[in-house]
Amino acid sequence: MSLNERKIQILQAIINDYIETAEPVGSRTIAKKYNLGISSATIRNEMSDLEEMGFILQPHASAGRIPSDLGYRLYVDQLMQKKELGTEEQHYLQSVISRNVGHIDYLLEETAKALSALTNYTTIISEPVSRRARIKQIRLLPLDASSVLLVIASENNFIKNHVIQMDMAPDEIQIFNMGMRLNQVLQGYSVQEIDGNVISCLRNELAEYQEILPHILKAMEKTMHDAEKVQVHLSGTKNILACPEFSDIQKAKSLFQTLEEKDVLVTLLEGSNSEDMQVLIGSENSVQSMQDCSVITATYKMSDDTRGTIGIVGPTRMDYSQVISVLNGMVSSMEKVLKNLSEGKPKG
Repeated sequence: MSLNERKIQILQAIINDYIETAEPVGSRTIAKKYNLGISSATIRNEMSDLEEMGFILQPHASAGRIPSDLGYRLYVDQLMQKKELGTEEQHYLQSVISRNVGHIDYLLEETAKALSALTNYTTIISEPVSRRARIKQIRLLPLDASSVLLVIASENNFIKNHVIQMDMAPDEIQIFNMGMRLNQVLQGYSVQEIDGNVISCLRNELAEYQEILPHILKAMEKTMHDAEKVQVHLSGTKNILACPEFSDIQKAKSLFQTLEEKDVLVTLLEGSNSEDMQVLIGSENSVQSMQDCSVITATYKMSDDTRGTIGIVGPTRMDYSQVISVLNGMVSSMEKVLKNLSEGKPKG
């Protein structure tokens, strides 16, 4: 059975109407609203064929039909008309980015809120992570007679402090010199590149401070591994729970619990393994509690090696075209600003 032009028009009409109303769509509705030039009886016959082909479903005994995951997939891949982001929306996204560029955590938090407000769905954003974080700076600071503060910053602006305890800490001048030597040897290295030769060089540079060196190496390794961990920001959980698809308390509870699990969210975002926008529809999601949802993800880059992911979670009935246009606009705005930030340029 072929999917001819008439069937495609009817499928589009069902999807468009269901996205708008969340109500099953009948043949009379299509005949009245979409002016296809065919009778309700003909539309009913075509709907029966579409159901047999797996593109639509009959949720209960009513005459109405709703799209299946397969129907949505065909719609997203071939039938959907792409929307352009409006001027007001563009200005709004740009203002969110430019207002909050000074601090990456706050920037992503506000970006998640803005996307949730524009789409009325749930937004998940991962912080930009370098797949091979490098050391930007190491500082040693005196704390008291028996402890030294080690500060390590990675090139993606991840900063971690460690207190190193010892029997007797060096004096301030010695600590300053140690920090200078550490920077000279380690600056620009990733953990993976610190081999026996580098450690041997450190031992020579800090020959008189062998007590502190193991602590420094351990703290440095932990910091750089932490710098490669994905941190996520979540906003708009209540938006998706307000959708009629989740009026069932148990279904809503299960989804809410899933959205509170950081590991699940990270897995969801890391599933976006390409630079292209990806759309996972219903049963295409590996997480059972999210199989009534669609997830649209897009990657944003801070540099060639440092990137994060934005995900929008909504019901399978989501307005795919609108979400994709908003995501494209946000990624474009973020990349311009984050590129300047990573290069140390002013935000203007």
